[in-house]
Amino acid sequence: MRGAGFFDIPSDLQTSYLGLIGLHVEEALIPVAIGLAIALPLGQLCVRFSWLYAPVLWVTTVLYAIPSLAFFIFLIDYTGATRTTVMIPLTVYSLVLLVPSIVDGVRSVPQETMSAATAMGFGPVQRYLKVQLPIAVPAIVAGLRVAVASSISLVSIGALIGNQGALGNLLQDAILYHRSNLAMNSVVTTAVLAVLMDIALVLLRMALTPWMPRGGRAARRAARTAAVEPTARPALEDTTV
Repeated sequence: MRGAGFFDIPSDLQTSYLGLIGLHVEEALIPVAIGLAIALPLGQLCVRFSWLYAPVLWVTTVLYAIPSLAFFIFLIDYTGATRTTVMIPLTVYSLVLLVPSIVDGVRSVPQETMSAATAMGFGPVQRYLKVQLPIAVPAIVAGLRVAVASSISLVSIGALIGNQGALGNLLQDAILYHRSNLAMNSVVTTAVLAVLMDIALVLLRMALTPWMPRGGRAARRAARTAAVEPTARPALEDTTV
């Protein structure tokens, strides 16, 4: 077994290397997607009824403080040693990251913009979907980036409850078969997945917000323009005098 290759997966996992990647992505992204579907209307309620935000944030923060392994073990009696047991806590954890991002993003919409939308005949739902959410995209995507990275990392702990950890299952087999390359495979692949998903979210944010600067070069150009204008203005005034 020591001579096995880096991508040689033990037969007890009953899947291939690409199969493990697919399972890992599925177990990581489905909870975040469900969390986003819950956080969007919940965030709007927190904006509409400001008194609701504090208790919602308190509840999600308390749930986030529960260790993931303890959460998994608690759910086993109800959902068994299945992927559902892994994905429920990950969905809950995503809420503490997504709800504040949505609330902050929606609250950042200028009142003048909201007044203009109201004057155009937009109702509350239309204002939320067509005005507030598009402007809040950068804040929402920032929360998604953290939630996705956290979810990809925590999926591996599912290996402790019946081989439901996807790439994390390689860590157990690394100990069982004394193959350190399996542990390296798990760590490296998980990290690469997190980086690729983060890049995908950044590209998504750029596609959804074409009005934002595309990088440091545009920001530096704007900064140079702002720095030159104050010095150029007195010179122009001197010539006019």
